[in-house]
Amino acid sequence: MTSRSSATTARTSSEARAVARTQTLLKGENGIGTVRRTVLPGGLRVVTETLPSVRSATFGIWANVGSRDETPSLNGATHYLEHLLFKGTHKRSALDISSAIDAVGGEMNAFTAKEYTCYYARVLDTDLPLAIDVVCDMLTGSLILQDDVDSERGVILEEIAMTEDDPGDCVHDLFAHTMLGDTPLGRPVLGTVDTVNALDADRIRRFYKKHYDPTHLVVAAAGNVDHATVVRQVRKAFEKAGALSRTDAVPTAPRDGHRSLRTAGRVELLNRKTEQAHVVLGMPGLARTDERRWALGVLNTALGGGMSSRLFQEVREKRGLAYSVYSYTSGFADTGLFGVYAGCRPSQVHDVLKICRDELDRVASDGLSDEEIGRAIGQLSGSTVLGLEDTGALMNRIGKSELCWGEQMSVDDMLARIAAVTPDDVRAVAGEVLGQRPSLSVIGPLKDKQADRLHEAVS
Repeated sequence: MTSRSSATTARTSSEARAVARTQTLLKGENGIGTVRRTVLPGGLRVVTETLPSVRSATFGIWANVGSRDETPSLNGATHYLEHLLFKGTHKRSALDISSAIDAVGGEMNAFTAKEYTCYYARVLDTDLPLAIDVVCDMLTGSLILQDDVDSERGVILEEIAMTEDDPGDCVHDLFAHTMLGDTPLGRPVLGTVDTVNALDADRIRRFYKKHYDPTHLVVAAAGNVDHATVVRQVRKAFEKAGALSRTDAVPTAPRDGHRSLRTAGRVELLNRKTEQAHVVLGMPGLARTDERRWALGVLNTALGGGMSSRLFQEVREKRGLAYSVYSYTSGFADTGLFGVYAGCRPSQVHDVLKICRDELDRVASDGLSDEEIGRAIGQLSGSTVLGLEDTGALMNRIGKSELCWGEQMSVDDMLARIAAVTPDDVRAVAGEVLGQRPSLSVIGPLKDKQADRLHEAVS
């Protein structure tokens, strides 16, 4: 039997654990741009950024689950689940969900990536309580019925077909497979026709219960919002669903890992009757937590990030060999990719690849000029600020930062990190990344002799 004093102590301890913990992560001027974070009982994190000068607000919930968390037979389950959470809950039908946001002129959507999923709604600030209620209801009360799985299967198969009909999009999935093989990161986010056809409600429901625990979620809101009010409304919605019962739960830490990509010289060709050949020439990049990512961002911008970049000038402006040519980086928790994309006439594919490979080798050995680096720093700084001009972008920044890094960085801090990149930093990361032997992915109508020559680009 528990004594009265012991029971009081236990109850007080339990209540202490149940108290939400709030801290200010970034302090803006006069409250503008202030980012606050509260950890609710159950391990649910809520982050907000206040911008009183706007009349809108974007509310989102980030789940720490993506296609890399799937087994081979579950490939596509994360994306399938994203669709199903819009199909109805215990209190709302699919029509109720969509019409609630439509009725106030808002917009609602979701996206699935390899390492996370996000559901969001953008509304007038006065309609934020509605957005919170609807999105939280979707995340905590979805039914995931077999009838909905069956009806949505056709939609997802059409989405797969739509992607395959766009070789400029599909080639990036092919490049991921070329570099990462048949691994969770190398498989497509959408899944395949076979894996999607094999999924049923029971398997998806188990996946949902495993990965949508509050400890795996981050709630983010940005715009004309009050942090305490958002926390109160989110807490009410999750408690009503019984999702915050574990008062001793703590948030899941950001992903980590030490995967090392050593793929080099691989060539994958998908022969299709397209008007253009679509190519991605690339190599291992950097993980998203690597401190050298700032220098890589400057390098990427100078090499293929705009109309003044080397690749654009050499391939398009000087020779007219492609309409679209650019470089890009993809950073994951434990690895990354660096790629150069170009779309060109099939007869020009080898010329384009040679120019791209020559530029990669030249920058790897000689680096970039101070003028190119200065221009890239200015371009990257400007695009960073301009890309955060709406509440949706702000919500994405704070939500993804909390989920993937476990911390927040102000815009001024980001600009300072970009400005601090030196020519030596860029030369070092260029030698490290671009100095590797590349691999190649191609989609297009290449003849046998053309296909045989593709290995020249990676030799």
